[in-house]
Amino acid sequence: MSALIFLCAILIGFLIYSLITSLRRPKNFPPGPRFVPWLGNTLQFRKEARALGGQHILFERWAKDYKSNLLGLKLGREYVVVALGHEMVKEVQLQEVFEGRPDNFFLRLRTMGTRKGITCTDGQLWYEHRHFAMKQMRHVGYGRSQMEQHIEVEAEELLAQLERTDEQPIEPVTWLAQSVLNVLWCLIAGKRIASEEDSTLRRLLDLMNRRSKLFDICGGLLAQFPWLRHLAPDRTGYNLIRQLNTELYGFFMDTIDDHRRQLAKEPSSSDTDLIYAYLQEMQDRSASGESSSTFNETQLVMTILDFFIAGSQTTSNTINLALMVLAMRADVQEKLYAELTGSVVAATTEDAFPHLSKRESVDYMDAFIMEVQRFFHITPITGPRRALWSTKLGGYDIPKNATILIGLRSVHLDKEHWGDPLEFRPERFIDLAGKCSKDEYFMPFGMGRRRCLGDALARACIFSFLVRIVQHFRIVLPAGETPSMILLPGITLTPKPYKVQFVKRS
Repeated sequence: MSALIFLCAILIGFLIYSLITSLRRPKNFPPGPRFVPWLGNTLQFRKEARALGGQHILFERWAKDYKSNLLGLKLGREYVVVALGHEMVKEVQLQEVFEGRPDNFFLRLRTMGTRKGITCTDGQLWYEHRHFAMKQMRHVGYGRSQMEQHIEVEAEELLAQLERTDEQPIEPVTWLAQSVLNVLWCLIAGKRIASEEDSTLRRLLDLMNRRSKLFDICGGLLAQFPWLRHLAPDRTGYNLIRQLNTELYGFFMDTIDDHRRQLAKEPSSSDTDLIYAYLQEMQDRSASGESSSTFNETQLVMTILDFFIAGSQTTSNTINLALMVLAMRADVQEKLYAELTGSVVAATTEDAFPHLSKRESVDYMDAFIMEVQRFFHITPITGPRRALWSTKLGGYDIPKNATILIGLRSVHLDKEHWGDPLEFRPERFIDLAGKCSKDEYFMPFGMGRRRCLGDALARACIFSFLVRIVQHFRIVLPAGETPSMILLPGITLTPKPYKVQFVKRS
């Protein structure tokens, strides 16, 4: 009996200690809502974010409530700091201490149970593989003329597809996503996605769209309570991610195996795309007896996945939103068309394909694209980052391994800076000389060494595709169609489905 009493006393003591610990706020931690025992702010966060239409809106409301551009939360067992406003957002993005990535169940699930790739890793592995991947991508044309040649092919194919619609109402987003991915796939795998693979690609895009809507940047309940996957595998999105991982892995491995066979026949092909270069690097390190090399097949798959995700949604969704705005704002559309057909501009955009290097000739188009990115801020919260060591930020103490979220929306909609941030007005990026000007509060791709991997591809595709579409078509809303300016929440914000007609210009 005494032993049982002793065990009960230990259990009660442990529960009391656990309760106190779960409620304890770290010393000088940023302000935020009070923690609930063992759950932190998870339930309150999810309930209020859902009611307001997204976590980014909730964070900005809490920032007003607590009169702070730094918020301190606890989601499950993780301490989370949210940085809002230009000063805090810039500081987090540029400091080395915040270059880490959290190591939690959700991020490992995203990378098929591993902690590999580029986007979700940090330290030496991240630095080595990011440097190698970007070096090889530049070698095969990323951010250079070879990439723009691929964009030219896809843009002309997209125009042909739009012309075949015979001016019937369509949802353009799927074709846009396929066009962007084909450019990326040429750099990664050396070829367009074959026509017989189109159904596979559409299925993958559909799964990725469902994934982006189901989760938020925090990973949803799976990040805070991984055990829920055993109780509700469908509702938590666990089965969806598993299905997506399986299909992506099979899709990538088919291509990798083809490359491996070709490389055995023609070793000289190793400099033609990223996969060849990576397989050659694996062979070279193995031949040199480097047993601890991080270059392996799983890491290659994860690297491809990072580029695939970076190029599949944000770029196509930005173009999709731009087309939606053009359909709703005939005045903006006609001003762009007038600029593109002007005597000076026409010589650079009609006689030669409108690559990104031509954007200095079309200032209003450049400003229009920047305003689309600012106004819609499809990645309102970026990150997540991890504090690599204990540090200070904005006068507060940030514990080691705390997760840091970055509120880009708070910068892009800063009323004090922009004046009228909720008005769609491309002219805000036009200076007194009529030239498109940059603004330090405009940062859709982030800053620092964690800047988006796909920024060069995104900027080039968005510009070239939009110029070509506006040159050849009027974008018209079908009768009774009124697109919503309210975007659907998720890891990235996406427009609600809408239809437009592409009317051939005479």
